[in-house]
Amino acid sequence: MFHLSWLTDYALLFLRLMAGAVYASSGYNDLRDSDARSKSIGMPKAFTIFLAVAELAGAAGVILGVLQQLAAIGLILIMLGAIQKKIFVWKTGFWGKDGLGWSYDLTFISMLLVIVATDGGRFVLVP
Repeated sequence: MFHLSWLTDYALLFLRLMAGAVYASSGYNDLRDSDARSKSIGMPKAFTIFLAVAELAGAAGVILGVLQQLAAIGLILIMLGAIQKKIFVWKTGFWGKDGLGWSYDLTFISMLLVIVATDGGRFVLVP
């Protein structure tokens, strides 16, 4: 039988890097064109900028391993807000139109819960 548990910390690092890269990209794009983004989500521009900065800060924490559990919890809250908007405001199904449902958001919540539960693994800047 294979024992691959020695790969756990590497897998957690990869998970943190991938989740962080997605949130960093999202936050950057939202900041770059906050007018268009605020219109697309139906929120004020100031709130959109706040979300973008929060995504960038959360991404940095998750990637670098600095307050990674708090960063992951913050990103989970953002995703719960997105799910709430998709289900109750936009009436989007799990898979959504063109694959843009809340399944994506739930997948990222699952990834972030792993980071919360494991403290992101051994490869962090601030243990």
